[in-house]
Amino acid sequence: MRRTASPLSLILLGLGTFLLVLAPLLAWYVEPRAAVNPIDIDTTAVYRGTGSVFDTERVETVPDQRITVTQRVRGNVAESERSGNAVWDVTTTVDTDKSLPAADPHDALDFVPHRWVMDRKTTEPVHCCKETPYIEGEAYLKFPFDVQKRSYRWWDNTLGGTVMLSYRGTEKVQGYTGYKFTGNVPPTKVGSRLVPGAIVDQPDRPQVLAEEWYSNHGFELIVDQATGRVLYAQTGPKRTLRAPGTDEDAAVLLDSRKIAFTTATQKEAVRQAEQDSGQLRTVGVTLPIGAAVAGFVLVVVGGVLVVRGRRHPESDETPDTSRVPLTI
Repeated sequence: MRRTASPLSLILLGLGTFLLVLAPLLAWYVEPRAAVNPIDIDTTAVYRGTGSVFDTERVETVPDQRITVTQRVRGNVAESERSGNAVWDVTTTVDTDKSLPAADPHDALDFVPHRWVMDRKTTEPVHCCKETPYIEGEAYLKFPFDVQKRSYRWWDNTLGGTVMLSYRGTEKVQGYTGYKFTGNVPPTKVGSRLVPGAIVDQPDRPQVLAEEWYSNHGFELIVDQATGRVLYAQTGPKRTLRAPGTDEDAAVLLDSRKIAFTTATQKEAVRQAEQDSGQLRTVGVTLPIGAAVAGFVLVVVGGVLVVRGRRHPESDETPDTSRVPLTI
């Protein structure tokens, strides 16, 4: 007797083998390639807080002003496709209630346009495509994918350099858990500007090339672990002017201990993080596990059916010729 496999058993065995091969491919090949920074991003983050602001009309620092920082990020698709990197154009405006709503962002208290170019997979800065300024560090606007529990070098555009942000555990934003990072900036000279001497306590001089100093009371960022998206951001900028060669602040341009994401910005960031991390989790975890389990079951069932296959005789019976009488 011999055994033959049924078509069904072979189909099950083949499908199961395919799923077992597919599972690691999804986890180790497809998922890493799905974790890329977009080139068609178009998002706006709004920060609000209170603090002191220099009023150019009154030529003095005015306290207890509501401050709104608006940061818009738009992907330059043409440049991104040409270079193979993510090219993001960023505009940051700082306003008081006096300058809002502004028909022209140039009317804001401060207006800073710049371009950030990054590797789509690693989020590391790439220096091309008319990037300005020369951005460095490991993170800016967002962290890399698969955020680790360690310190990161975060680019501070006002400082023109990186700030070390330390991991401080987990914290919830609108019910969603993220990794918390904090850091600060000590007083640092960041440039100079020509101002009337009276502003920096030198009334006898019509113009003075004053030193511009910057510090930050503290950064606090809460980040989605899977995607690196910032769920909550808080900053405490202080910008002052000093007379050349002095150690004392003569004028305060901006000083706030806390300017943070609005509730609406937090909710939108969480929504995007849930959506993007959910897609990565589906490709990298749910589908591979499902494929592996289903593949294993199908291989077992198909294998059993093959082993048990139908029985057939080796050959048809032939007559016993020895018993046939011979005739002459």
